[in-house]
Amino acid sequence: MSANETGIPGKQAPTPEGAAGAITRPEDAISRIAGGVRELLLAIGENPSREGLRDTPDRVAKMYLEIFSGLYEDPRDHLKKQFSADQHGGMVLVKDIRFQSTCEHHLLPVLGRAHVAYLPEGGRLTGLSKLARVVEGYARRPQLQERLTDQIVQAMVEVLEPKAVLVVVEAEHMCMSLRGVRSPGATTVTTGSYGLWADDAQARQEVMALMRD
Repeated sequence: MSANETGIPGKQAPTPEGAAGAITRPEDAISRIAGGVRELLLAIGENPSREGLRDTPDRVAKMYLEIFSGLYEDPRDHLKKQFSADQHGGMVLVKDIRFQSTCEHHLLPVLGRAHVAYLPEGGRLTGLSKLARVVEGYARRPQLQERLTDQIVQAMVEVLEPKAVLVVVEAEHMCMSLRGVRSPGATTVTTGSYGLWADDAQARQEVMALMRD
C-alpha cells in the first residue's frame, strides 16, 4: 500500500460530513442537467446543435444520474439483512472491492478498491455481497475519499454493532492524473477503524497485513 494514509484512531467511529442516508431526486433532474451541459458547451465555444453534440446533453444527464445514483439510496439498508444462527465470532474480511466514484472538487472519476473487515458481536453477520453494496452505494456520490472511508465505517458500526471495523481504501484520482500535477498512477490510501482495531495498533496491523496479501 502506498502513501497518503489517514488513520482514524479512537473507539467512536467518526461522523462523516456528507449525509449518510438517501436524498430525493429532483423531478426535473434530466432537463436541468441537460441545460447545464448545453451552457457548458456554449461557454467553451462549441455548438451544441451540431450533429455530434446534438444528443450529448441528454446523454450526459442520464449518465450523471447513473453515476450519482448512490445519493438516492441509503447504503446502510444493505446491512440490515443479518444472520446469527452460526454464531461465528472470527474476523470477516472482503478484499479488493472495486469501485468507481467521482471527486466532488472537479467532478472527475476516482478509480479504486476497498478492503473491508469487521469482528462480529453476538454472532451478527451480514452477506458478503452486502459489504460490496455499501461501498458502491457511498462511492456513487460526489465524494471525497476520506469521507467515503468514514461513511463505510460508520454504516457498519451503526447497523452491525460489531466489536471492531477496519476499512482501507486505495484509489487513483483523475483530478491528479489528468490535470494539475498530472501524476498518473499516484495512489491515495485512507483508513478507518473502530473498536478493538482502533485501540490496539498490533491487532490493526495484523488485519492490514491480511489485506495486503
